[in-house]
Amino acid sequence: ARQQQSQKDDVIDLREVFLTLWKRKKLFIWVWIITTIVAAALIFPVPRYYVTEVKLAPELDNSMSSSALGSIASSFGFDMGGMQTTDAIYPMIYPELFESNEFIVNLFDVQVKNMDGDIHTDLYTYMKDYQEKTVYMIPVIWLQKQLLSLFPKKKVEGEPGIAGKINPYRLSDEQNNIVVAIQANISCDVDLKTQIITITVKDQDPLVCAILADSIRVRLQNFITDYRTRKSRVDVEHYTELSNQAKQEYDQAVRVYGEYCDANKDVILQSAISKRDQLESDMQMKFNTYNAMTTQLEAAKAKLQERTPAFTVIKGASRPIKPAGPKRVIFIIAMLFVATFATVIYVYRKPLIQQLKPQKGS
Repeated sequence: ARQQQSQKDDVIDLREVFLTLWKRKKLFIWVWIITTIVAAALIFPVPRYYVTEVKLAPELDNSMSSSALGSIASSFGFDMGGMQTTDAIYPMIYPELFESNEFIVNLFDVQVKNMDGDIHTDLYTYMKDYQEKTVYMIPVIWLQKQLLSLFPKKKVEGEPGIAGKINPYRLSDEQNNIVVAIQANISCDVDLKTQIITITVKDQDPLVCAILADSIRVRLQNFITDYRTRKSRVDVEHYTELSNQAKQEYDQAVRVYGEYCDANKDVILQSAISKRDQLESDMQMKFNTYNAMTTQLEAAKAKLQERTPAFTVIKGASRPIKPAGPKRVIFIIAMLFVATFATVIYVYRKPLIQQLKPQKGS
């Protein structure tokens, strides 16, 4: 009989539960009203943001040597070892570029403008001066600054790089904060099966979002092209210099030979003939050198063209129509669900506490 009573107590009577909750309907109504107001106050001040994607497929060069790949991978801490192919690992390097300060700093001068047309500036100024902040976070930021002022630290000043540009390896505190903010808004993913690169950009303005996505696509292509063709471009420059030098030496030899022949046209002395043959031989050697350098230059140019990657844009940058977040309705519904669950626990707190107490005689 005691066991049957225990089983009866363990059965939940849904009708009784519903009636108990119905009696406390005013409590639930007040909880829902207050929760809705609080949730709306929390979520509506949060600035909306937009997201756009760019997809492109790179041309992969299986014949590229491991040394060329190693020069790229070593810049990001990869050790390629003796790998001879690039199908599996080379696209994985692309997302690593977005973690590089050098790549992000190169985006500072991207010109952006907003939908309203009242903002037209570079990305650095836009991120620094034109980003909306959550209203209730302003006092928190102010308090944080006040607390930091009590424990001042040495201010880090940036150093200019080449031609007065920002040095990506010696950023100031403000520049580093901008770099971190940009990195949080952009991402790059590579599908290892299809090798499709997806660039995702998030921003508070839809037009800025699209402009930045397209600019990043171009900068990414240029960055990758620069890495893959670095050695080939050096070879082209080297053979161009050698070819120009050989051309000058050949022209000089032709001029000396011509002047000597004109000055000794009717001379039949063997010494003059020997001198002429020597100049002619020297001229021919200079021509052969010039011809060889020209051939090497053309081969280097062909190799540079071969190493230059091609990118097929599958999905271009477009201005998003609807904001991607925050999901205000979903947030309010989630808050109502949590509040309802907490209220049910509150209503049944006494039976729950009773259940948690150890039973007598157990």
